[in-house]
Amino acid sequence: MGVCGTTRLRWGPVVRVLVLQAAWALGGGQVRYSVPEEAKGGTVVGRLAQDLGLEAGEAEARPLRLVSQGRRASVEVSGASGALVVSSRLDREELCGKSAPCALRLEVLLERPLRVFHVEVEVTDINDNAPLFPAATKNLSIAELTTLPGSRFPLEGASDADIGANAQLSYTLSPSEHFALDLQRSGEYRESLFLVLTKGLDRESLAEHRLLLTASDGGRPSLTGTVELVVSVLDANDNAPQFNQSVYKVQVLESAAEGTLVAHVGATDPDEGINHEFSFSIVSSVPASKRDVFSIEPQTGEIRLRGPLDFEEVRLYELQIAARDKGVPPLSGHCEVVVEVSDVNDNAPEVWVTSLSVPVAEDASLGTVVALLSVSDRDSGSNGRVRCAVWPPSPFGLVATFAGSYSLVLREALDRERVSEYEVEVRAEDGGAPPLRASRGLRVPVSDVNDNAPAFAQAVYTVLARENNAAGAELARLWARDPDEAGNGRVSYSVAEGGAGAGAGSGSGSGSGWRPASSYVSVDAESGRLWALQPLDYEELQVLQFEVRAVDAGEPPLCGNATVQLFVVDENDNAPALLPPAGGGPGPWAAGEASASASAPGSLWAWAAWGAPAGQVVAKIRAVDADSGYNAWLRYELWEPRGKGPFRVGLYSGEVSTARALEEADGPRQRLLIVVRDHGEPSRSATATLSVSLVEGAEAALAAAGAVSAGAGLRPAEGGAAAAAAAAAAAATNVWLVVAICAVSSLFLLAVVLYGASRWAPRAAVLSGPGPATLVCASEVGSWSYSQRQSRSLCVADGAGKSDLMVFSPNCPPPPGPVPKETPQEPPARLDTVSATRPPLAP
Repeated sequence: MGVCGTTRLRWGPVVRVLVLQAAWALGGGQVRYSVPEEAKGGTVVGRLAQDLGLEAGEAEARPLRLVSQGRRASVEVSGASGALVVSSRLDREELCGKSAPCALRLEVLLERPLRVFHVEVEVTDINDNAPLFPAATKNLSIAELTTLPGSRFPLEGASDADIGANAQLSYTLSPSEHFALDLQRSGEYRESLFLVLTKGLDRESLAEHRLLLTASDGGRPSLTGTVELVVSVLDANDNAPQFNQSVYKVQVLESAAEGTLVAHVGATDPDEGINHEFSFSIVSSVPASKRDVFSIEPQTGEIRLRGPLDFEEVRLYELQIAARDKGVPPLSGHCEVVVEVSDVNDNAPEVWVTSLSVPVAEDASLGTVVALLSVSDRDSGSNGRVRCAVWPPSPFGLVATFAGSYSLVLREALDRERVSEYEVEVRAEDGGAPPLRASRGLRVPVSDVNDNAPAFAQAVYTVLARENNAAGAELARLWARDPDEAGNGRVSYSVAEGGAGAGAGSGSGSGSGWRPASSYVSVDAESGRLWALQPLDYEELQVLQFEVRAVDAGEPPLCGNATVQLFVVDENDNAPALLPPAGGGPGPWAAGEASASASAPGSLWAWAAWGAPAGQVVAKIRAVDADSGYNAWLRYELWEPRGKGPFRVGLYSGEVSTARALEEADGPRQRLLIVVRDHGEPSRSATATLSVSLVEGAEAALAAAGAVSAGAGLRPAEGGAAAAAAAAAAAATNVWLVVAICAVSSLFLLAVVLYGASRWAPRAAVLSGPGPATLVCASEVGSWSYSQRQSRSLCVADGAGKSDLMVFSPNCPPPPGPVPKETPQEPPARLDTVSATRPPLAP
């Protein structure tokens, strides 16, 4: 038990110190005391050591020292008790003057170890200062009889160094039947003290009046101060100057220059001589700090401006003017001049932006508040009345919310693609004359919304691509414009739909089915470049039509489409091919047609009669080219024999005819080497060998008849001449009969073929007529454009139909001058193949 009790006693001070230190920390580390001024020396201000948490005797062991900050401390620390006591006189008025509160800030240094504490001692005011007049005696001179009851004489009041209620003064005057005291308060702190004459004076009964003016403050107990008023009653000069008006009211512009006449006061004195002369002076002014702004001419009473005026700072001046005569004693009259400062328009309006909400979405609704503005003008009246406007007047406008506040609102719909940012100027103009203006510029950016779909430059793109192009070759570049910005304007491309039937345009009608466009071409999603996925074959595909879609990255995404018509341009990749005889088998050709031998392809034979005249058709070479256009336009050349042979070949018809009359000298057989060549670049060719047997006319006819009837030829019997003649006559009859039958059959067959070809042959409608469409050809040799398309058909034989020749004329304006006459068209310079179902025509 004893041990426990001892432990409790030992830890008690420690706990108390911890509690005090905690309280010290919570109190912000500063001790505050309050002591009244004029406290006697040794007065205890506070138990500093205890408040700082020091143990008894610790203050003596660890000395406490005070350090004052700039002022005499007047307090000290008692070494034994550690208390803060008054060491010298405390005078609040000396320390702080009129300032309240009055505080002494001290630093307390505790040694071993060194610690610093902050102590604040507030010195409170006591009523230790009595009111004090400027002088102990105030002399006044008042003329007898002439000074009428009610006359007022200004007095200077007393002052009190104390503050608060201790400095609130009241005045009393010793009893007198001639005088009374009048205290006027024109403001919160301004007091005007007047001595008022209540009854006329008589120097003979009392030449001097001694009055005691007492000023009492509001302290407890109240202190007083006095001044003796010595009023001397004057004789003779019994009329003081009298002003024309007791109060003069004038107005002056704040922009008036120095020296401007403000007012002209006048006074009169009914006395004569020197008592009639008087001078003017300014006794006092309100505000007192602006007394030097005005001056008065002592002789004339002209009040002039000596300093600048500012309506916004002081709007009203009150001047006390005295007129003092030169009598003995002198008399004075008083008046008040009230100067009102008139405002001039010397302050421009001011515009502030209190709130700005930018950027503004281009789909923002009308009436959306963009900015809040505050407008003010330091002037008053019409000079301070401000009108505001916004420039440009659209698409924004101003709405007045309350006095001096405006809202910048949206009046018209925005379009970022037309105007992405507005420079708005808010203009303010006051109502002065002349008016002053101010402005404030605002930058209002417009944020984008996805309101524009991608748009291609053309609704239909026509692209020409050469056949046998390399896989991966660039065919064209498509571009869609989206005026939106960022993701809303970022466009991606894709092949949407379209395709063609395999083998389209071959004329065989044996296509292998429809194939999508994506199997032929692809489009780069970012650049819009159109690529070929595989080599194109004109004989398989002539026209590929599909759609390309452009989609932006907005939310929701918008898209645009364009149609692409891809035309495959024919290349000369097929050589001419010789056609078999019309009969379908080997043997002599009837009606002058050459026959191909089964054993030697390209070898043909025919008969010609001796004595045949020049120009007679002996045979006709038939050939066809799988290409089209110029590449399928065939020409025939006779290579052997060269020179002046008996035969010639039609350049484009392929007809072999006699160049002159046949003679026996030409021999029994002629061997002709004929080259069939197309017009492609480079051109391709095929060679045909024609053997022409020269026989008599009857033998030629029999050979032709035998070829038609039996296919092996008929030979005459070895009988007599009659039998030969009969046989010749019969052969001639059979020949004419066969010719007639073949002619009728050929006409019928030709009519059926032509009707079927015109009925079922495929046509490229898009290129069949003239029009303003523009063709863009993209290949490894460059790009070019054509328009005003023309179609022509060429035929080199009576066989199967061949391709149309498309002649593209440049879309150029005619040259100036007279219109030239039409001239025959020359062979086209460039041919583009469209279909393989119709034969090219000979020029």
